[in-house]
Parts: sequence; C-alpha cells; structure tokens
Amino acid sequence: MKVVLWGTRGSLPAAGHSTARYGGNTSSVQVIADDGTMLALDAGSGIRPLGGKMLSGKRVDLLLTHLHMDHVQGLGFFAPMYVPGLEVHIWGPSSTTHGLADRLRRYLSPPLFPVRLRDLPCKLHIHELLRDPVQIGPFNIRTDVVCHPGATLGYRIEADGKVLTYLPDHEPALGVGGSMLKRGWTSGHLLAQGSDLLIHDAQYDDLEYPSRIGWGHSTIRHALEFATLCDARRLVTFHHDPSHDDDRLDTMMAHLNSLGPKMPVIGGSEGHEYDLNTLP
Repeated sequence: MKVVLWGTRGSLPAAGHSTARYGGNTSSVQVIADDGTMLALDAGSGIRPLGGKMLSGKRVDLLLTHLHMDHVQGLGFFAPMYVPGLEVHIWGPSSTTHGLADRLRRYLSPPLFPVRLRDLPCKLHIHELLRDPVQIGPFNIRTDVVCHPGATLGYRIEADGKVLTYLPDHEPALGVGGSMLKRGWTSGHLLAQGSDLLIHDAQYDDLEYPSRIGWGHSTIRHALEFATLCDARRLVTFHHDPSHDDDRLDTMMAHLNSLGPKMPVIGGSEGHEYDLNTLP
C-alpha cells in the first residue's frame, strides 16, 4: 500500500513562497493498493491535482472525514465528477438532522457553487458511514466518530497486510489536564492502534492551544502522545495551521524530535509518498 499527500494544510489554503515546502493546499490524500486500486481521502483544495490521477479506472472512491469547508472545498473541481458515466462513490458522515447527500447539496449549489450536485455527468453514488466496516476492492475500512466539532469520522484502512490510520481533524486531549487518557478511553484509539502509518492533526503548538481548546485540533505534542499511546510505527503530522510558514513548521518538528519519540516522526508535506511495504 502506498500513500501520497496532495494537501496537508488545515482550515484555509495558504499558498505562497513561505509555505512551498510543506504545501498550501488543504486536506487530500491518495491511497494506492498493491493491485492499483485507489482511494481519495477528503476533498480539500489538494484534490484538484489529484483528480487527474484517478481517471484511468471504471470507479472512483472518495472518503470524507467531515464537511467543514477545508475538507470539501475542492469537491467541485474533482475531475472524475465530470466524466460522463464514470462511477463515483462518495462516503462520509450524515449529521443528526440531514443525510450526507443533503449536506453535500448545500455546497454544490448556488450561491456557493455554480454547478449543482444533480447536474454532474458522472454516475454518482453517496454512502453514509458510521461504524460498520466497508470493503472497497482490497481495502478493509473501519470508521468511528472522533473528537471534533460536528459529525466527524476517522479512518482505519487495511490492505496488503498494512494499516493506515487517517485522523486529520482530532482533539484527543480535550478535557484532559495531564497525560493522555488510557487507551480504551481516548478518542480514535481503536482506529490507530498498531498502525503502520498514522496521519494525525498537529495544528497548534503548546502556546497556541490554551486559547483554542474545544476547536477540535491537536498540538504537535498531543499528536506524538497519541501516536505513542497507540503504538503507531510512524507518525506524519498533518493539518498545519495556515499561519505557520515553513520555517515555523521546521522549528516545531525539531522540537518534537528532540522529545525522543519512540517512532519516526515526519512533517507532512505535499508530494510526499510513503510505501508501507518498505517502511522500516
């Protein structure tokens, strides 16, 4: 299984010279099984360039964690949606009052977008997820609700004997005064336990977090504590704050690695590719 990062920024795109190394596009990740089957995770602005890489097959699957704007703002620019007859499957959460299709129509309709969901030429299928496992080709996918405002899912994706956990918006330390809670009581733990690769929210530093408690995001240190709690084999930090330029992120990553992590820790950058079959 291979994983490619197409968008790693959180909250708002932040393109420019000062963010060129880590990237300015919002959340979008490509997952490729050994047989070539592909998944797209989230539809932030990074999904626009990814879309052109997913046109070769007969079916496209897009998994959404939630419907905050930075995770769906690229949906209307996702190339497979405009291929007549192509099967496009969108998976994601409903809310307590509206189904997923109704929630997506609010974005893909005027005045927010000129093309309505119903007018797309692809063969669109929309699936609501909660906790039931899903099989897509070789991918065995488990979901669960995680700690973030609104209906938000985390994903555990298994294929080819490897495990990826994707938790781009997650605040496992909410309400915790000291160290992270025990495993069974921590949001997202069952999804991340023993993962070969954990992609996790690391939006804030320790000084920023006190004024942002409850906003649904982690500090970079919380991300490491969570990865350690879950025995993840490798941590990729994600959902970088739009105000953090490359130099700031370098400093944050250097501090994190100075804490002596038990696993390799990498700052998620656009274009980075991870082959889970060859990771040490």
